[in-house]
Amino acid sequence: MATLLRAAPISQRIVEDLTQKCAELKKSGTTPHLQVMLVGEHSPSLIYTSNKKKFMEKIGATCDIHKLPADVSEEEFIRDLKRFANDKNVNGLFVQLPLPKHLSHLDVGQMVPYEKDVDGFHAQNLYAIMAGDTGQKALVPCTPKGIITMLKEANIELEGKKAVVIGRSMIVGKPMMLLLTNFNATVTLCHSRTKDLQRVCQDADIIIAAIGRAKFLDNSFLSPQKNQILIDVGINHDENGNVCGDIDQDSVMDFCEILTPVPGGVGKMTILSLGENLIKATENQIGKLK
Repeated sequence: MATLLRAAPISQRIVEDLTQKCAELKKSGTTPHLQVMLVGEHSPSLIYTSNKKKFMEKIGATCDIHKLPADVSEEEFIRDLKRFANDKNVNGLFVQLPLPKHLSHLDVGQMVPYEKDVDGFHAQNLYAIMAGDTGQKALVPCTPKGIITMLKEANIELEGKKAVVIGRSMIVGKPMMLLLTNFNATVTLCHSRTKDLQRVCQDADIIIAAIGRAKFLDNSFLSPQKNQILIDVGINHDENGNVCGDIDQDSVMDFCEILTPVPGGVGKMTILSLGENLIKATENQIGKLK
């Protein structure tokens, strides 16, 4: 039976580390401040932003949620975003997605200054990863960053491993591919047009499922060796309305070595990574002023 790789034990260490760093920044005269822009009443977004605010306050940082109505004009939205982008008291800034349809064409990832881009979506941060950074300098997208942290904490060696990433989004799949490559893994990026996906997965050491399809990956995708590491990024609901991942946990439990559960796995690591990015952004900004 697989070992469940849970976020909780890892979380405790990271929270302690972030709390200490935040306290040190406060002593130097700066309290890390995260500014969130939230448009409309999208229920999951309300929950996500509230949880992020609670976490930032837990480590000693501050967080404000700037809430705008769903029908806010593009002009007003951009004006407020630019105001926060130029505010020296704002160390981290992000826009909670999704945006309403009339704003969805805006590339907000490029409108947030790269040094405040705690989501890690700005082209300059993404280019740094493409150039080989493993997160030492750049602000790395939170979910891929959290996955790397989980693997390192579990003492899973990435060098030389064959990794399959299912999903090619700019939020998870593509930056995940780059990060794994930077840690010297050999990566295959798969998607809806990949032929013979089961065979590709069966040959992998590590499988990262990030496609948003409930219980998509079952034991038919796995190696008969039963020694693979499965990372489940999905947050879905099954036919009974229960939260589940992209991996059918019941199906794979006896066919792999390590599995991240949903909930209790990658999702929690994403918010921890956001906190790490806020502290790094604050430290970088202070360093530029010295």
